[in-house]
Amino acid sequence: MKKAELLAPAGNFSKFLTALRFGADAVYIGGKNFSLRALSENFSREEMEKALQIAHERGKKVYVTVNIFARNADLMPAADYFRFLENVGADAAIITDPGLIAVAKDAAPSLAIHLSTQANTLNWRAVKFWTEQGVKRVILARELSLAEIAEIREKVPESVELEAFVHGAMCISYSGRCLLSNYLNGRDSNRGECVQACRWSFDLREHSKDGDYLTAEEDARGTYILNSKDLNMISHLGELISSGVCSLKIEGRMKSEYYLATVINAYRRALDDYYENGVSYAKNPLYESELKNTAHRAFTTAYMLGDNAGTVNYSNSQSQGNASFIATVEGYDEREGYALVEMRNRFSEGDVLEVLSPDENFLKSVKVGRMESESGERVTDAKLVQQKIKLFTDVKMSAGDFLRRAK
Repeated sequence: MKKAELLAPAGNFSKFLTALRFGADAVYIGGKNFSLRALSENFSREEMEKALQIAHERGKKVYVTVNIFARNADLMPAADYFRFLENVGADAAIITDPGLIAVAKDAAPSLAIHLSTQANTLNWRAVKFWTEQGVKRVILARELSLAEIAEIREKVPESVELEAFVHGAMCISYSGRCLLSNYLNGRDSNRGECVQACRWSFDLREHSKDGDYLTAEEDARGTYILNSKDLNMISHLGELISSGVCSLKIEGRMKSEYYLATVINAYRRALDDYYENGVSYAKNPLYESELKNTAHRAFTTAYMLGDNAGTVNYSNSQSQGNASFIATVEGYDEREGYALVEMRNRFSEGDVLEVLSPDENFLKSVKVGRMESESGERVTDAKLVQQKIKLFTDVKMSAGDFLRRAK
């Protein structure tokens, strides 16, 4: 049985390397144009070519988002872009717009096409239609249940791949096709410039009462009436795979490296546990607890289990998570016995830190003792942001690991 793919986001080259290191089978990225995360750093053509080379050397895949809703002026530049993606060996282009699909087929006939979730694909006839247009994989709308996904899988050819989101922020609008950012800020969410106005706090006002504000919540923080909870399907991976999904997608090209490392690591370990031990993997509390170590909104399974009650997060925009990101690890000097770390949040002698790693160092504790600056000066309180510090420890951490501290 072919294992389901764990698909992770990367908003820049450094995040791409983190995604691979922490266990992603494939990574989706965006270029400087045509992507719905235009506010992310994204990839130059040179970076994209380098990323593809690294991924393919490791047996991984890279999919490139070309998922804007295109205008006439976009078509010719898009054709050139598709030819570039074909030439550098992109594993697929993720496209929403039917016009761009037609352009891709003409300009780059060997480039695989994945249909974006923005296309709102909710039924098996739609999946068959898109397959007839040359689409290899359909990224299903988030509004589907597991039962509906299973019915789609049953009624479409086996050659058609189905992908579904398993974790991350959700849009309050139908499959992300929203105009709220346009109305309130003049930035077009359907061309990659969304300011996430749905996360803002709102008050209600009735004009018939001379503009008085109505009480919408007992406290004074306002009401997050458009703010969706975050999707979390880590305890239901077996059900998703059984429904016919071949790719499990994590949202978050705008997220930090620490967030990506935490979430990808949790899903990688849970998925491997599922394939080794079956559905009993979900009894391990580690996976759910790991996801709470990052900043996140309240979790929900949304529509997947057939009940979408309580999907809106009325109380606040985001929690801060159960752990603080303290430092990144740049390497370990075995001869001297120290890890070189870059400080991100303050820590001091006597603190107990925890290692976030894809290897056997995961969850090991590091009690902070002797510390030095790069020049050898004694440090007892690491409070200079991004200072490089020699942290002496027997835990032989690796470059790309993270240190965190429980709150």
